[in-house]
Amino acid sequence: MLKLYGIKNCDTVRRARKWLDQNGYDYSFHDFREDGLDADLMERLSAEIGWENMLNRRSTSWRQLADADRETLDESRAVQLMLKHPTLIKRPVIEHGRRYTVGFSPDFFQGPS
Repeated sequence: MLKLYGIKNCDTVRRARKWLDQNGYDYSFHDFREDGLDADLMERLSAEIGWENMLNRRSTSWRQLADADRETLDESRAVQLMLKHPTLIKRPVIEHGRRYTVGFSPDFFQGPS
């Protein structure tokens, strides 16, 4: 079963959920704000996806961070910031088996043609 991580009011998450529903996929949804986010999950995501690929530098949350937070990033600091501010994570994150991806594209589910 798929697991979709994100924030329910995110447009991309809504699009992904709608597409998954319309195409009969069985999935569970984990809302970062309501269901929380723990360090173990963040470590797995960072190892699989890479913290640079997860960090949404175009988000409002990113722009609201202090300059010092944005300039002194390494993996540990970025993971701590994403734990504190889940809206810094690009969405959705999809867990499919033991594989994680970030972002949504129907092509991922339809495979090569």
